Amino acid sequence: MPAKSKAQQMAAGAALSAKRGDQKASALKGASRSMYKSMSEKELHDMAATSQKGKPAHKSKR
Repeated sequence: MPAKSKAQQMAAGAALSAKRGDQKASALKGASRSMYKSMSEKELHDMAATSQKGKPAHKSKR
């Protein structure tokens, strides 16, 4: 599933880094923490690998 915004893609990257052991999971906050707990490494990789071209900074709440 591709990321909908740059912020979502960056949060997925942070969660993926923690999942792989490159950083501590306790350092995660907000969306990246919930992604770490609820998504597999493959799902996080797919979301983090999404191109940022043409993506908004944040997804609108509508």
